[in-house]
Amino acid sequence: MRRLAIETATETCSAALFEGDTLLASVHERVGRGHAERLIPMIAELPERGRAEQVLVDCGPGSFTGVRVGLAAARAFGFAWAAEVRGYSSLALIGGTAFEQSPDLQTLAVALIGGHGEYFVQRFTRQGMRAIAPFASLRPDAAAAVCGSYAVVGSGAPAMRDAGATGPLLQVEADARMTRFLPADLASLPPRPIYGRAPDARLPG
Repeated sequence: MRRLAIETATETCSAALFEGDTLLASVHERVGRGHAERLIPMIAELPERGRAEQVLVDCGPGSFTGVRVGLAAARAFGFAWAAEVRGYSSLALIGGTAFEQSPDLQTLAVALIGGHGEYFVQRFTRQGMRAIAPFASLRPDAAAAVCGSYAVVGSGAPAMRDAGATGPLLQVEADARMTRFLPADLASLPPRPIYGRAPDARLPG
């Protein structure tokens, strides 16, 4: 099965085309806030303009706009190509990438910069590549307490050290190419946003 993987929830923007587990082609850029402008042209650079039978998209948590851009594109491609659309978590992708890059690492914490001074954090184990704690959006001190002495990876890692986490810091970027290392259960999420925190706007009453 040909699969198009999309990652737009973090500072990077990437797309990768697979045939089964074989990577056919990919594009990866650090864009900051430019996901909407870059994603479709990036996919157009792939063989057959990225056409696939399955689309795998990063549902977050991460950039609100980036998450929405990726999901909108994935749903549009799914409709146009009659393709299955599935989701995955940015936290799992970054955690899985760190395990692939650090073979001796057995457990870690992923910390991503969230909104309003909070950080998205979750702990993972290499065994079965699974979460060993639910993810949460927390203030720095509380997020650092979750990270503890675990190795910390992600955009929020330096802030976790400053807030009291004691584990080593790892440098890893989210990349759609690395979705091939996600186990099936972590690459089969419903294609809807994972925001990580309640919306600021609330209905009156």
